[in-house]
Amino acid sequence: MDSGELDYVLPTELIAQRPSARRDGSRLLVLRRGGGELQHATFHDLPGLLPSGTLVVVNDTRVIAGRIPLERPRGEVLLLERLEDGTWEALARPSRRLRAGHAYGGPAGAVELVEELGEGRWRVRLEGEPAGTVPLPPYISAELEDPERYQTVYAREAGSAAAPTAGLHFTLELLASLPVERVTLHVGLDTFRPLQVERVEDHPLHGERYEVAEDAWERIRTAERVLAVGTTTVRVLETVAAGGPLAGRTELFITPGFRFRRVDHLLTNFHLPRSTLLALVMAFAGVEETRRAYAAAVAERYRFYSFGDAMLVL
Repeated sequence: MDSGELDYVLPTELIAQRPSARRDGSRLLVLRRGGGELQHATFHDLPGLLPSGTLVVVNDTRVIAGRIPLERPRGEVLLLERLEDGTWEALARPSRRLRAGHAYGGPAGAVELVEELGEGRWRVRLEGEPAGTVPLPPYISAELEDPERYQTVYAREAGSAAAPTAGLHFTLELLASLPVERVTLHVGLDTFRPLQVERVEDHPLHGERYEVAEDAWERIRTAERVLAVGTTTVRVLETVAAGGPLAGRTELFITPGFRFRRVDHLLTNFHLPRSTLLALVMAFAGVEETRRAYAAAVAERYRFYSFGDAMLVL
């Protein structure tokens, strides 16, 4: 697949800068595969839109306070993943002015740069636990008044560099009205790094950590239908369904032509052009159907990206 096929035109004003007043007050574009029918709804309508027997599977990872400012030189460290020896993999800038073996200070404490890993990535050591701020994506310039709005209401184990944003729309009340199961994938570099190659399949993946409890997988495996909440949940379910272990790292790269073994329905936000996430949605919904849905969302002034509206693919 040519990466140019993942392009689309989005007016800047449609990039959501703040979450909606109510989590479940976001708009919901419903795409029914096959006939390609589109329906406009609101997120709190979700229970009535799902076929009977559908199990909702969410990713319960929690975002770490991983954006740590540096004072001299002025820059920042973005924590990606805690490593087995207690250090962290991180992105650091300005990378060319930073040196291994040096500690750099800031209001969130000192960060020691242990080893340069390439592509702006470093292995770093902290003093204590992460004490930075919520790492909002670079396209969000507005200040977030309540950091919990960049966490799902069911977030549990801290470990992600970014939120599994499809889950941000759920309230506890809405969640209680649905049959729900949990998996965990800690969102890292792979989820939000843009494509920088001509062929989508040539994009390298570093892998992300995941875990599924044995009883949870048994319930998922035997469910009549499964709704995956977010692209990260899809990657976990399809990794295990293809014979992967219940815990490990997944490098699964889902592109058009992929055969889905366990995911029957998909709930997702609207993603950036030239992203692996958009490629996954196209693989599930169909390339042309996805383009048509995105064009309709732009025409109807849906809100895009992390704090934006959602799409349900049935």
